[in-house]
Amino acid sequence: MPDDKSDRSPWYWLLLVPIAIPLMPFLFNSAEPSLLGFPLFYWLQIAFIALGVGTTTLVYQMTKRGRKR
Repeated sequence: MPDDKSDRSPWYWLLLVPIAIPLMPFLFNSAEPSLLGFPLFYWLQIAFIALGVGTTTLVYQMTKRGRKR
């Protein structure tokens, strides 16, 4: 019986994006611009969360298969 649960999809490489992007200090190395009075560092953290959620959702949608219940 062949194994139909292969986890070798190239879409999984996208999951490295939300890990690598926050590790780049040049992105948040200043206090400006501010958004609603919050310095760049703080609202960029929220943007990193949105990036992670969006990337995870995209990878999930592209790799899910028809699930039988």
